[in-house]
Amino acid sequence: MSESAAPQVADGVAPDGGEDPAGSRSDRGRSHRRGALLGAMFLMATSAIGPGFITQTTVFTAKLGAAFAFAILISVLVDVAVQLNVWRVIGVSGLRAQDLANRVVPGGGYVLAALVVFGGLVFNVGNIGGTALGAQAMMGADVKIGGAVSALIAIGIFLSKRAGVAVDRIVVVLGLLMIVMVTFVAFKSQPPVGEALRQTVLPDHADFLIITTLIGGTVGGYITYAGAHRLVDSGISGREHVREITRTSTTGVVVTGVMRALLFLAVLGVVAGGVTLAQSNPPASAFQHALGQAGLHLFGVILWAASITSVIGASYTSVSFLTTFSEGLARRRNLVVVGFIIFSLAVFLIVGQTPVTLLVLAGALNGLILPVGLGVLMWVAARRPDLLGGYRYPRWLLVLGVAAWVLTVYLGWRSLGGIAALWS
Repeated sequence: MSESAAPQVADGVAPDGGEDPAGSRSDRGRSHRRGALLGAMFLMATSAIGPGFITQTTVFTAKLGAAFAFAILISVLVDVAVQLNVWRVIGVSGLRAQDLANRVVPGGGYVLAALVVFGGLVFNVGNIGGTALGAQAMMGADVKIGGAVSALIAIGIFLSKRAGVAVDRIVVVLGLLMIVMVTFVAFKSQPPVGEALRQTVLPDHADFLIITTLIGGTVGGYITYAGAHRLVDSGISGREHVREITRTSTTGVVVTGVMRALLFLAVLGVVAGGVTLAQSNPPASAFQHALGQAGLHLFGVILWAASITSVIGASYTSVSFLTTFSEGLARRRNLVVVGFIIFSLAVFLIVGQTPVTLLVLAGALNGLILPVGLGVLMWVAARRPDLLGGYRYPRWLLVLGVAAWVLTVYLGWRSLGGIAALWS
């Protein structure tokens, strides 16, 4: 058959009506990229939305009332500034944070990795504790059994043949589930939305300490790098992906902010009605007052979902700081993640809860990790274009990042008080 008489192939469909392999591969490639971007976005968001996030939001809402809306707005704006720069530098360079740190300061990557892994390990014990409490509220399960079963579920995800795809899909599904359920509770609690909107921009009073606490809780420690490292591991890096990287990082922070705003409104509706939340478990108390006994079970589902996704995020991101230092660890990455989860579970089962001293220390270290890691990345953006493949870093983004870094230095300085408190 001559070339002119040959059947034509168009739009990925073969002449016999079947799928064209090249078109199919192209479609699969686009589908993989979309799935990876969505997974990275939700991994960052759900890593931030853990048991501490839920308790913190509830307690601060009960304390500040509608004025807490202003703190949420400021924390989201700072989060955007931090994550836009973290994702841009790591995404364009195609190198993880510890590798960039080693290029800037020999050995610096090892120090950063040690800090992130320690903080991630301690908080992972707390995350497993959150799954245990969630299972107890959800179905009355024994705390230790609930924690063990939840850890086994997380282990099963990382042992699956397509662990990366499984992680992406699980965090997306559970993230959306949490948003839908909290939206329902916010609607049922009937919060004073108009007052909350007014105080978002014109607060009766602002508590800067609470604002700094929110920022540290949503972009501190391993959370800073969760989404960006997942993006690199998915093979999406380089200057040609800048638009996707920017859009995905911004959306991830917005998802976190939306979840916090919805949770804030749900609790605000309860406390605005004059209810005093139980000191032992403020979030569970708020949900129970809003929906009765059903609210307690719903709270269990939300807490479990928030905690299991944080177990996945903490384990995945912490191990991503270890594997680049050893080819053996890189080849057995999923097994290392499994070991990380098993160790966290063992600590939880032995102590029954996260040791308070370790939590204080890990929280203080997270406050120190943020300016250290962000400082390295901003140095790369400003002084090391060679690590960015000659990419010209936008000046407006650099200024925004440096301003955020100055703030994180202040937060880090304040976190030193947490370390000092351990010895008082």
